[in-house]
Amino acid sequence: MWTKVNHVLNTIIGSVVGVFIGHGIYIFWDYKTHPDLYAMQSAPWYTSIFVYGIFTMIVLIAAVFIKLMIRRK
Repeated sequence: MWTKVNHVLNTIIGSVVGVFIGHGIYIFWDYKTHPDLYAMQSAPWYTSIFVYGIFTMIVLIAAVFIKLMIRRK
């Protein structure tokens, strides 16, 4: 059972990191393609990357914590 949980956690970690990288690349490309749209906003163009980064860190910390708890048992 623990191996299944470990496999699911590895899948979650990989998916979240992949979505973060993909989102970051897309936002950077969109900024380079349409800089005038981002100039009209009050927030910098990379704000959404920071938000995704915070979410990614929370998920990674939770998954690593669960993995450590599984290893101790």
